[in-house]
Amino acid sequence: MDRTDISLIALRRILRATELFGKELAQAAGLSPVQFRVLQLVAGQGMSTPKAISVQMGVTQATVTALLDKLEKQGMVTRQRSQVDRRQMNVQVTEKGHLTLEQAPDPLQQRYVRKFEAMKDWEQSQIIAALERVAEMLGADDMDASPVLFTGDIKDRPPQQ
Repeated sequence: MDRTDISLIALRRILRATELFGKELAQAAGLSPVQFRVLQLVAGQGMSTPKAISVQMGVTQATVTALLDKLEKQGMVTRQRSQVDRRQMNVQVTEKGHLTLEQAPDPLQQRYVRKFEAMKDWEQSQIIAALERVAEMLGADDMDASPVLFTGDIKDRPPQQ
């Protein structure tokens, strides 16, 4: 087998792992990986704003608003106007949202983060360089992308801006 085939197989395995995790999470928690990450971020802060979430995830505020709309409809979060600044919305995780976080499978992203952070600096740098190069090769180097793995129907994805 040549290196091109080996690289394509590795890329397909990564995509397949992401797809399987997305299905597992959707079945167990009823959420997409991106929705789950928003829930994690808000729970970790206790309370957050759409702007703060968009900065943490590296996506537009409109994308976060769409995700929060879905989470709110599912009863996972609530939004309330700030008493300090009426223009600002505060987002909090509900009891149902906390329960969902506790019962959800170990996110693929969390596994990756643990293993990546255990690597030596030079290994991390090599992986980052290789992944950035692959993104460039696929024409994805300028895409709006959060550090969250997402799979599923393109119609269900948050809008890209």
